[in-house]
Amino acid sequence: MGSNKHYFLSEQSPELNPERLDQIIKHALVEDIGKGDMTTQLTIPEDKEIKAHFVAKEDCIICGLLVADRTVKLVDKNLNFTPMVTEGRKIKAGKVIAEISGNARNVLIAERVALNFLSLMSGIATKTREYVSCIEPLKTKIVDTRKTFPGLRDLQKYAVRVGGGYNHRMSLDEMILIKDNHIQVTDGYSRLPSIPKGFKIEIEVQNLDEFRHALKFKPDVIMLDNMSIEDMKEAVSILDNTLFNSHHPRTKLEASGGISKDNVRQVAETGVDIISIGELTHSVDSVDISMDVV
Repeated sequence: MGSNKHYFLSEQSPELNPERLDQIIKHALVEDIGKGDMTTQLTIPEDKEIKAHFVAKEDCIICGLLVADRTVKLVDKNLNFTPMVTEGRKIKAGKVIAEISGNARNVLIAERVALNFLSLMSGIATKTREYVSCIEPLKTKIVDTRKTFPGLRDLQKYAVRVGGGYNHRMSLDEMILIKDNHIQVTDGYSRLPSIPKGFKIEIEVQNLDEFRHALKFKPDVIMLDNMSIEDMKEAVSILDNTLFNSHHPRTKLEASGGISKDNVRQVAETGVDIISIGELTHSVDSVDISMDVV
């Protein structure tokens, strides 16, 4: 396990990797700027200095301040970016999030990419916090999935952590997860493959018969995919009556599929350990954040 409490299944570092962060930001800047900001070059004096505020237009959990700051610095290292709130804080509409000052042309060039990152990441953190709040004070963990935007997984999963959630695997090389398609291709399984030392193993099941079969192997995690509340309760009961030892610690149960804010507490109350929710990252309502020149 990593040292950060918000990692549950992932072994990745709890912080954003600086090199990967710069790659993501540089790609976004190239995409947005192209050969240059023609409008700004034609309308703004080269030596003009300005100050501007990033302002939240709706209530949210703020996330992405470090990313916005790095975006600004990669456009112009002499620009000043001063956060006015703390990462992960719940803020009200109208709150000034940060102040940016310096060369007017470069402030305007950095504006959209910095805001895009802030809006996306704050949206993910806000939605995650809403799900976490729905099941408090239960011990079940809200976990993300690999259903992320291509190229932005690091940022999206970081935002889940800021929102109070946990990360599932970051990439395919982190753990063994035998899903329905693996089982379909191999026509079922009577034994598990040889697992490299240090790797966790998880098996996906879709009904109680598959659950009983998977439990024979005592994997680290069994994923209950799109199972009913009644079947999840029965799976927890079966697990509670299964003997484990130091060689095979208690298997954890992960509920997945069909989770919403309307039923997430009911799912958590079945006694599952983990609830994975693709919606945290694949269906994001970005927060409305704007830049106002002072």
